[in-house]
Amino acid sequence: MKNKLFLVFIVAMALLPILPTPEFWITLGNYIGLYSIVALGLVLLTGVGGLTSFGQAAFVGLGAYSSAVLSTQYGWSPWIGLAVGLLITAAAALAIGAITMRLSGHYLPLGTIAWALSLFFLFGNLEFLGKYDGINGIPPINLFGLVLDSGRKMYGLIWLVVLAAVLLLKNLLNSRPGRAIRALKGGGVMAEAMGVNTAWMKIVIFVIAALLACVSGWLYAHLQRAVNPTPFGLNAGIEYLFMAVVGGAGHVWGAILGSTLLTLLKDQLQSILPALLGSSGNYEIIVFGVLLVLLLQRAQEGLWPWLILLSRKWLPRVPAVLAPTAAAALPQRAKPAAGEVILEVNRARKEFGGLVAVNDMQFNVKAGEIMGLIGPNGAGKSTMFNLVTGVLPVTRGEIKFRSDGQLQRIDALASRQIVRCGIGRTFQHVRLLPSMSVLENVALGAHLRGQFGDVAGVAASFLRLNQKEEQALLFDARRQLERVGLGELMYEEAGSLALGQQRILEIARALCCDPSLLLLDEPAAGLRYQEKLALAELLRKLKAEGMSVLLVEHDMDFVMNLTDRLVVMEFGTKIAEGLPLEVQQHPAVLEAYLGGID
Repeated sequence: MKNKLFLVFIVAMALLPILPTPEFWITLGNYIGLYSIVALGLVLLTGVGGLTSFGQAAFVGLGAYSSAVLSTQYGWSPWIGLAVGLLITAAAALAIGAITMRLSGHYLPLGTIAWALSLFFLFGNLEFLGKYDGINGIPPINLFGLVLDSGRKMYGLIWLVVLAAVLLLKNLLNSRPGRAIRALKGGGVMAEAMGVNTAWMKIVIFVIAALLACVSGWLYAHLQRAVNPTPFGLNAGIEYLFMAVVGGAGHVWGAILGSTLLTLLKDQLQSILPALLGSSGNYEIIVFGVLLVLLLQRAQEGLWPWLILLSRKWLPRVPAVLAPTAAAALPQRAKPAAGEVILEVNRARKEFGGLVAVNDMQFNVKAGEIMGLIGPNGAGKSTMFNLVTGVLPVTRGEIKFRSDGQLQRIDALASRQIVRCGIGRTFQHVRLLPSMSVLENVALGAHLRGQFGDVAGVAASFLRLNQKEEQALLFDARRQLERVGLGELMYEEAGSLALGQQRILEIARALCCDPSLLLLDEPAAGLRYQEKLALAELLRKLKAEGMSVLLVEHDMDFVMNLTDRLVVMEFGTKIAEGLPLEVQQHPAVLEAYLGGID
């Protein structure tokens, strides 16, 4: 269905300049296309990646001014101007992104406002850019001998770029790097635990969004044949963001919908309101703002998701990504020999100011065993997990893990490096991407098992050169889902699953990391009795395959019947260690936690 809509849209847009369409409509169509290109970048950056930017208009200005200067002052071809503009924009975006993307919360949008204003005043104060008068006499684009010297002739090129951008972004988002980008909005902790370099991925999408804005600026300069700083100020940056948000910031087609609606609305308000209220004030800005507030109250996710919900009453839901029934198997790491120490915690300590959360913990986990880490609420169990997986740094002590046949210190490594060594994990509070399918959530766990690096992976995804890799990753995700009993739900939205099923989903995602050691934080919480039995049977099968499991759990029946050994914590300190039966009878454990279990 989506492909049919896409085809209808292409045909409709292609016919506009061919038919005897009024020139005014062509002009509106051109501007909608130019705005859509910028809004598509904001869909990737803000809607998908969760990074708010008010400064995209400045990158539009970089593209426009680069080509304007080179074509007017040096007589270079506009196509060379485009190439140079893209290089300048990429360099600027890398430099700005390396600083700005480190910010979080309200500091990030404030940071984008700061550099947007800086570039705007730079355009207006440099002599060779014509200061606030700008640059005139920009030559038209020559496309294979066709001189695009009018809006009607430029129309086709503008919308060709829009459609190319749509296809490239959809290819990217339905790929391994795309899943990593979507994971940014779900919080960095989960993404890093799956092997995603979140800091670098933020810069990548920032640069992509800037390059799209640059292309829009290049087209604008050669459409208008003149540039000045006015269209590249902060107001324009805010309007671009509104277009993405109103259309549906998390959806590619929402960028075009929002650009169309806001462009048409703004044009109508500028025509109607002066006739009603007089031309002494900019009343359209007030009405524009009120309408936006009302719209966002009714459809907080934008209009495109609302249209999708309406369409589902008549049209079946089609998954964006399908799992193959067969594909090449992903390589698997060799498991350590049974009985070898795979994890060694040596006097690990974690202090938060004056609070000691983990107090000189010491224990080890052996290959092919299931070990439980238990204790009352607040004992420090989840903090211990976070120390092992690199979410938190140790204050002092050592944590070693067996990788490449020998124990190596991992306490100084980041989460994404630790998972590469062979440690997979789940979380105490479920962390998943609710709007993505169950299959895609699980495939995120295989992020590090792709053959392409971060930059090469993004480039390959744009052109669909990674299909073999994608098939292998999705097939493994399907296999893990069937392994844990969620195979029939693979195309459902992860947020629609019950809590217990979401916890099982997290286990499947961790298994996709191909771990030697699996850390499970309260995996049985929210499960019914039969589901707990199925989980216990799954963990025993994993143990038989050579997998080591370290789990935190409050269900004592589940723990006592499953684990080979137990470590008991209280107030961050180990108070007992041994076989389940021994721990049950330990006086300190009975007093602190188990309450006198016989």
